[in-house]
Formats: sequence, C-alpha cells, structure tokens
Amino acid sequence: MFKKYFILLCLLPVGAVSAQSSQVLEAYMQEGLQNNLSLRQETLEIAKATENIRQAKALFYPRVTFAPTYSLAAGGRRLQFPVGDLLNPVYATLNALTDSRNFPQIENVDEQLAPNNFHDTKVSVQYSIYNPEIQYNYLIQQNLLSAQEARRKVVENELRHAIETAYYQYLQTLDALRIFENSRMVLLELVRLNQKLVSNQVQTKEVVFAAEYELSKLEQQRAEARKNHEVAKAYFNFLLNRDLRVDIQVDEALNQQVLQTVETLQTLSEGAVTRRQELKQLGSSIEAAQNAVRLNENAAVRPTVFVGGNAGFQGFGYEFKGQGYALGQVGLQWDLFKGYERKSKIQQARIQTDLLRTRQQEVARQIEMQVTQAYYDLQTTHESLRAATSARHSAEQYFRVIDSRYRNGNVLLIEYVKVQNDVLTAQLQQSLSRYDLLIKKAMLDKVTAVP
Repeated sequence: MFKKYFILLCLLPVGAVSAQSSQVLEAYMQEGLQNNLSLRQETLEIAKATENIRQAKALFYPRVTFAPTYSLAAGGRRLQFPVGDLLNPVYATLNALTDSRNFPQIENVDEQLAPNNFHDTKVSVQYSIYNPEIQYNYLIQQNLLSAQEARRKVVENELRHAIETAYYQYLQTLDALRIFENSRMVLLELVRLNQKLVSNQVQTKEVVFAAEYELSKLEQQRAEARKNHEVAKAYFNFLLNRDLRVDIQVDEALNQQVLQTVETLQTLSEGAVTRRQELKQLGSSIEAAQNAVRLNENAAVRPTVFVGGNAGFQGFGYEFKGQGYALGQVGLQWDLFKGYERKSKIQQARIQTDLLRTRQQEVARQIEMQVTQAYYDLQTTHESLRAATSARHSAEQYFRVIDSRYRNGNVLLIEYVKVQNDVLTAQLQQSLSRYDLLIKKAMLDKVTAVP
C-alpha cells in the first residue's frame, strides 16, 4: 500500500516532506478546535477581557443615578436653645407698652438632630471632563485583550500539533498490527510446512515445536501492539473531546500527498519569529505595561476635573410641593502628595516593562532554537527512513531466498527464523520511521507556526 509513496520519497533530496495535512486530518483538527475544553476556556477568557473593555469604555460617559432616601429617627443628640427664655420677657414688655398682643410667647428650641420623617428624592449626574486614568485604563484593557487573543492562538497551535501527532501515532499502530498479522501468516505457514515435513519424515518433531514457539512469541508482540492501538485511539478521541471508543477514519490519501522541499533554516527561523503568537502576546503585554507607565506619570502631575449636579425634592414628610431643589458642581482633584505612592507605581510599571522585554528576547531565542532542532530532526529522520526502506527491501529479498532454500532442505530452521525476525524488525522500523517523518514535519510546522 505504501510502496509507491516510499519509492518517491527515497528519490527526493534531503528535506523533502509532505506539504499539507490531509482533508480527513484537517476535519479532525477543526472538530478538536471546536470541542476541546482548554480552547473553550481560552475563548471564555477572551470574552471576559472584552467585557473589561466595555467596562473601561463606560467610564467615558456621564453617570446618572436616581437615589431616593427616606429617614425615620428616634433619640440621639438634640439641639437645645433657650430662645423663649430670652425673648418672652421682651415680648411681654412690648405687649404692655402697646396695650396689645402683637408679640406672642414662643417656646424654647429643642430639636432632634437626626432628621425624622425626612426624604431626599434626587437624580445625580457626574461626568469626568479630564481624567488620564480613564483614558489609559481603556488602552491597557485593549492591550490585554490582544494578548489574550494571541494566547488563544498559542493554545490552538499546540492543540493542532497534538491532534496531528496523535493521528500519525494511531496510524502507526495500525501499520504495526498489519505487519504483525503478515508475520503471523508467515509463521502459520511455517508451522504447516514443518508438520508436512515431519509427516514425510524429512524433519523431526522439534522443528514443529520451534515454529510454534516463534508463533507464541509473536502473539505476545501482537497483544502489546493491540494495547498500543487502543491507547492511541483513546488518546486521539480524548483530544477531540468525544467518546474514547469512537472509530477513527483512516486517510488513505496520505500516501499520495504532494511533496515539496523544506525552506532554508534561516528562512524558517525568520518566519517563526514573525508568526509565533507567543511573541505577539508578549508584545501586547509590553504595550499594556508602557500604558501603565504613562497612566501613573500623567496621574502624578495632572489633576482630574469633573462636573456634576443634583436635582430633586427634599423635606419633612413625603411631600413634593415646595420641596424642589437643584445643585450644580464643578470639581477638581489633584493629589499633591501621597507618600511617594505614584513614584513607586511608575517605577513598578517600568520594571514590568523591562521584565517583559527581557522575556520577549528570551522567547525569541528559544523559538530559534526550537526551529533549529526541529529542522535537523526532520532531516535526520528523512535519512533514517531512506536507510530503513533500503533495509526492509534487502531483508525481504534475502528472506525470499532463504524461504526457497528452506523448502528444499538446504537451510536450518534457526537461520530461517532469524531472517524472518529480521524482516519483521525491518518492516516495523520502516513503519516507525515513516510516521516519525510526518511527526517531525508536524513539529516543524508547529514551531514555525505554519497554518
């Protein structure tokens, strides 16, 4: 099934690999991106960051509040003033002099300070004319949203690579089962052949026992291969967040993929630095830290100016007649001294900016190292595949010769078994190298952020 593919692959120069993933694999990737729980969490984080922007933007608008209050009070401090004791004698004298009652007697003042049966029903308006903290906070939230979106793309890139790698590993376990089944058929034929040779008195019974022993060893290897197959299947379905026992479609078109030569290491490294979302995430975080520096610098030297006002009704008893009022305000707040708090915040924001820049440089170097390692791993695996393909071809050719000679009684069973095991090993090694090449290409695509 894979013969044509490997003949073409062996004729290519070092660095030639598959150009794109198959349609079946791409469909699985899209399913994984839609269903994966980690990616859903990142999507929710983006939604939360978007709401933070809306909250920051809301501070640019006026704030209108309807705030009615009604108070009942009993006890507490009282205002006492002997106004009656002071004025009543004077009023009595005036009444006697004028022979009238124009000046009535009055009571002393004894009022409760806590207002009882008092209401204040009002609408308050407040609007910030100038506040640097509002402006820069809005910019910071935008930067954090960009960083979160880049973070989601990082997780998406990791998930795509994990799904692609798991798919190739699953196909490799299928190929291993096929190889073991073919070897089993060969050993079953050997057992039947030896039984026939013994019945014809050409060989003694130990050749049958030896062949059955080799068959039992192979059955143990097949059992291990079946276990690996089920584990690979479950892991792939786990990445897609679906039932672990769901069957996986095998893409036969992997054998006919278009092949192309890998770009130079320098080109790959430069492209990776441009495309990797980790650097974009750090870039947005650096912009947020720089805006935090500007926020604290402006807040330290500039005041905030606002206007506002209240309009409503106020008085004793819940009555509105004759109780209306309106109040306008213009305010300014300027922190002249806060114990060097602003200075410390400015320095803290600058330190954070330097820390992120240092981290950005480190990540860029790490990316270059990742690309270099993935590039040479791919080339080494390609050479290994060439050697494994050649070794399998030689082993199969040699086995055909030994098989023919064994049937004619010219080769011992031990040599036949050794050659048969060599064929099995060569086939497994070629299969492993074949899918390892695809896995290494997937890793190169991951570190270079190729979509």
